[in-house]
Amino acid sequence: MNDTEMSITEHLDELRQRIIATLIVFSCTSIISFMFTKQLTSILQKPSAGVKFLQLAPGEYFFVSVKIAIYSGLMLTCPFAIYQIIMFILPGLTSKEIRIIIPALLGSAILFFIGIIFGYIVLAPAALQFFIHYGAEIIEPLWSFEQYFDFILLLLFSTGLAFQIPIIQVTLGVFNIVSSKQMVRIWKYIVFISTIIGAILTPSTDPFTQIIMSIAILLLYFSGVIILTAMKR
Repeated sequence: MNDTEMSITEHLDELRQRIIATLIVFSCTSIISFMFTKQLTSILQKPSAGVKFLQLAPGEYFFVSVKIAIYSGLMLTCPFAIYQIIMFILPGLTSKEIRIIIPALLGSAILFFIGIIFGYIVLAPAALQFFIHYGAEIIEPLWSFEQYFDFILLLLFSTGLAFQIPIIQVTLGVFNIVSSKQMVRIWKYIVFISTIIGAILTPSTDPFTQIIMSIAILLLYFSGVIILTAMKR
């Protein structure tokens, strides 16, 4: 934000320092998360009430615990990493670019976490309860925790990505690539595309979960249209 120019070496040195700081924070949050593995495991198991988990291989739970710690560390480090990105690029931005890029980065992070929460509270229970009750009178659900964790991780991550739709729309609108009117005109195609995306992003094959995801995508899309309309774009 000042007029002091930095050499390429100074820029690279600053970038290195910010990367090291981010890695240190990531290491600390991962270690702390590993210390609370039991609590985090309990949280992840809540959407699958009524299921017993098995350790199908030696050390399976240990390696899953490491995965949980790493992914938790990544999530907890995200805000700090975004702050470092903002502080690194901020001096080279014009006031107009700041008004676009900074809110987009912050909005993207917020929507990603909202998507994860939505996936955990709404999508995961819907998908899991379908699988638990389907054939429950014949087969008792006994699952591998590693496979269950991979399923939950994919579902939550996919939902977080889906919630980036309004950010993409606003970015396209601000740079005059696509207007809100053009987005409204193609709503029929968006309904069809949202159905396909919902089927791709949900790791479960039950139609109920896919429908919920498709509806969420449509709501996010029209939210982006409303924002652009309010911005007169």
